[in-house]
Amino acid sequence: MKIYVGNLPWSVADADLEEMFAKIGPVQSAQVVTDRDTGRSRGFGFVEMDQQDGNRAIAELNGHEVDSRALRVNEAQSKQRSGGGGF
Repeated sequence: MKIYVGNLPWSVADADLEEMFAKIGPVQSAQVVTDRDTGRSRGFGFVEMDQQDGNRAIAELNGHEVDSRALRVNEAQSKQRSGGGGF
C-alpha cells in the first residue's frame, strides 16, 4: 500500500521517513518529494508498506508530532491524469 505523509518538517530526509515507519513494520520504500530546481523538500512524501502494517501506520502516525508539526498520514490517492488537449 502507498501512504501519503504530509506536513513534514523541511529537515526530514528519506532515511528519516523510513526509520519513522520501520518502527511499525517493514518498509518497501520511503521517499520525501523534493523540488526539481532547488532540491529542497516540498514537505511531503510517500511510504510503501504491506496493507496491514500500512493501516496500522496510518492509525498510529496520523497527527504524530515531529519538530512541532503534526503529520498528516493517509492512504495515497492515485493521481488522475487530465487529457490536456482541449478537444
